[in-house]
Amino acid sequence: MPVISTADVVVHEVHGSRFVSYVAPAHGSEQLAAWRLEVPAGTRGMPHCPSREEVLLVLAGELHLTLDGVDHRLRPGDVALVPAGSELAVGTGSEDASAWVTTTPGLQATLADGTRFTPPWAS
Repeated sequence: MPVISTADVVVHEVHGSRFVSYVAPAHGSEQLAAWRLEVPAGTRGMPHCPSREEVLLVLAGELHLTLDGVDHRLRPGDVALVPAGSELAVGTGSEDASAWVTTTPGLQATLADGTRFTPPWAS
């Protein structure tokens, strides 16, 4: 479907954040997955290693991103390129934040304990 309305989105809640899926293979996409990430104020990021590159564009608030041990503060309009295999944690400060995230289908995340997670919003 070339046009996706808000009535067509699928919402997933994981680790205290919301993943609002717009584009995914489950919805007809062959080469892209894209979602809006909504992170509540005071959220501490869950460290994980994505198997594919991700691009995060901050829409609102301030995201606290830790990438391979380096802390970054991203504000609306800032973009982060997350390399495949890097360690990533996304949290917030005193206000809610949101970002648009894009990757390629087949993304998996490996958690700190070695658990592999296949996000349904990217498959």
